[in-house]
Amino acid sequence: QVQLVESGGGLVQAGDSLRLSCAASGRTFSRYTMGWFRRAPGKERDFVACISWSSGSTYYADSVKGRFTVSRDVAKNTVYLQMNSLKPEDTAVYYCAAAPTVLAGLAISKDYQYDYWGQGTPVTVSS
Repeated sequence: QVQLVESGGGLVQAGDSLRLSCAASGRTFSRYTMGWFRRAPGKERDFVACISWSSGSTYYADSVKGRFTVSRDVAKNTVYLQMNSLKPEDTAVYYCAAAPTVLAGLAISKDYQYDYWGQGTPVTVSS
């Protein structure tokens, strides 16, 4: 079965950086889009970024554009989220997800578009 396992979260101060990893297994992901979402305390789960497994094309939420970078290592079956210049508003549990859809001109930004989810990794940014 498909399994997604996030790691790399932690407690940091504003301005610091973190790199989250998502280890994917159980399927060939060449026809998938991989996404990152986050849920802040007391809030709904929001889209952060997504990447085409095959082409590497990316989309970002406006709130993280210019600070976060999503990438993937095909050989390692791993997706990354590099987070720079972290702000307290970035505090959330971050989730990796996989959608059985190829990116084609529009961001895959709705959680219902994703079939598989990791367990989440918490990120706390202090001021």
